[in-house]
Amino acid sequence: MNDFLPISKKDMHRRGIDQLDFICVTGDSYVDHPTFGTAIISRVMEAEGFSVGIIAQPGWKNPNDMMRLGAPKYAFFVNSGNIDSMVAHYTVAKRKRSDDAYTAGGKSGRRPDRALTVYCRLIRQAYPDTPIVIGGLEASLRRFAHYDYWDDSVYPSILLDTGADLLSYGMGEKQTAQIVHRLAGGEPVSALTDIRGTCYLTDPVNTPWGGVQCPSLDMVRADKKAYAKAARIQMEEQDEIRGRTVIQRHGDKMLVQNPPMPALNTEELDRVYELPYMRTYHPVYEAEGGVPAIKEVEFSITHNRGCFGACNFCSIAFHQGRKITVRSEESVLREAKSFLSNPNFKGYISDVGGPTANFRRSSCEHQKKYGLCKGRKCLAPEPCPQLVADHSDYLHLLRSLRAVKGVKKVFIRSGIRYDYMLKDPDDTFFKELVRYHISGQLRVAPEHCSNTVLDQMGKPHIETYRRFQKMYEEETKRLGKEQYLVPYLISSHPGSTLSDAIALAKFLKESHIHPDQVQDFYPTPGTVSTCIYYTGINPITGENVYVPKTPEEKAMQRALLQYYKPENREMVRKALIIAGRRDLIGSGPECLIPDERKKASSDKPAARKGKSSWQNAKGKHPRKG
Repeated sequence: MNDFLPISKKDMHRRGIDQLDFICVTGDSYVDHPTFGTAIISRVMEAEGFSVGIIAQPGWKNPNDMMRLGAPKYAFFVNSGNIDSMVAHYTVAKRKRSDDAYTAGGKSGRRPDRALTVYCRLIRQAYPDTPIVIGGLEASLRRFAHYDYWDDSVYPSILLDTGADLLSYGMGEKQTAQIVHRLAGGEPVSALTDIRGTCYLTDPVNTPWGGVQCPSLDMVRADKKAYAKAARIQMEEQDEIRGRTVIQRHGDKMLVQNPPMPALNTEELDRVYELPYMRTYHPVYEAEGGVPAIKEVEFSITHNRGCFGACNFCSIAFHQGRKITVRSEESVLREAKSFLSNPNFKGYISDVGGPTANFRRSSCEHQKKYGLCKGRKCLAPEPCPQLVADHSDYLHLLRSLRAVKGVKKVFIRSGIRYDYMLKDPDDTFFKELVRYHISGQLRVAPEHCSNTVLDQMGKPHIETYRRFQKMYEEETKRLGKEQYLVPYLISSHPGSTLSDAIALAKFLKESHIHPDQVQDFYPTPGTVSTCIYYTGINPITGENVYVPKTPEEKAMQRALLQYYKPENREMVRKALIIAGRRDLIGSGPECLIPDERKKASSDKPAARKGKSSWQNAKGKHPRKG
């Protein structure tokens, strides 16, 4: 019978375990579902024949919670949760968030800032000699010296701050399997320096030959050009075929990143996603109402990994990689059929996706042998001539899922690359997407309308979105459906001037789009856009880029995207005046906001007889300004 992994001594004794082989520590509540990294890694260890326990959201005032399961026989594996702990805690305005979807009851404050560092230091206090392996998003994106937005400074590799022995970056199943077997085989953790997909610190004299060196910690702290150079080197070497060892000096130590681990093949990916997950949160959280994050994903299916779209603001390329790997249709169908026995399943599969839902094949034949191209994108600003756009396999998968008895609807809620869809000469997938797989709204990500900004984002130009928008609206109308296209938009991205933000506001008005939510650009570690934000230099092209940084300008750019809200009018007015666009204030069809001063004047009562009046007969001020 399937069960959750041990979270207490009582659980261990019930399983007949005196000492666990490995313990996983996480900043999230314990959810045993394959969309949670802790669940995957712990189940992989278990499948390799080891006993594994979970310490979820330990207290951080003292090391007591790190000792609740005793010392593991071989090592601790530590992550901060599904997302960076600082992103989990703070908005882009650096205000504390009031909730946390990855915590029971949605409560905030159950994990510390910079959780990975805090947890590792506590483990060292409790068990000084026990090896520590760190992984997950927070570790992966902070593996080199990196800009920290919250402290507005350059931090060293997180290996240095945490004091961990080894860092596993990217999708860690293969690394984990090698690490646990070698530790169990008696090798010291200091000897594990040859595992792909890992980083470690060593004395410079022990630096391996054949690597590429990027500017040191001291250099990237002192010189933004050096930072941009380092970022470019690090990005260029994240390919499993052509990627080389990357080294970066940190004082008297050398950080070594081994080449990326090859992605799981289809058979391996099937095996990972068919491990015996409980697919829900641990019952210990029931009294708090469960863990909110499970609601959207409980009956979702991941069918692929990787994204060759490689948007500059996205961390996927640096963490998960650009190579596409997929599960077999048979495996996906088995997962879907397993839902039928769950009393909570009502017949609706919420998503069949991944980083990009409609990627189910390699971008081209060339990359299979030589790797993905260095310094080039597959889709932006125009699709590469070598790109092969083909949805036939994904379409067959969706049709098979729709045919499963007991499944009422199959939705796609992961991101769709509409530019890739437009490249496909066969529009059958597009038509079936609109007919069968949209739950009222299709969310897509044009992000902006200014091609100058889109170039800094690594996104296709806006004309591509306009083409797709027209197709979508026409097909929706033809089917007689009430479905909407909801665009994701980013304000204040590097490259965006106030004029660009005004152009976006005009685009939204012309397109009759009133976005309920607007996302300010969030400079998180490990992305090209964050490098641009910090340095003012695009590390790929070397060009200087304008960066909106002041709170006032960022507030104006954000307000412009929601110009229609009365509470934003004063901020929009200020932006328009600064940009020299008073022509967009008034009652004309292109105007973004009304002229409140004229309205106020017209609302005043007429002057009494015999008194002078500053109003003309029509109730308007006789002069401008």
